[in-house]
Amino acid sequence: MTRGNQREQDRLKAQKKLAGQAKPKESASSLAKRKEADADALRAKQKKAEEARAAAAAGGGGTSAKK
Repeated sequence: MTRGNQREQDRLKAQKKLAGQAKPKESASSLAKRKEADADALRAKQKKAEEARAAAAAGGGGTSAKK
């Protein structure tokens, strides 16, 4: 277990390490653009899934084999 000055030095070292890992903040415009791009990607994914469900329903929707 560290004691005395070593404990304080370790604490400072950990604070510096965490400060170096901080992400830069996004501007409001870039945040809005990223949110819109994410929303577009999600809409496309949902549309593709909906089409796959419709195709499965139209094709009988069954995967069971006849004996």
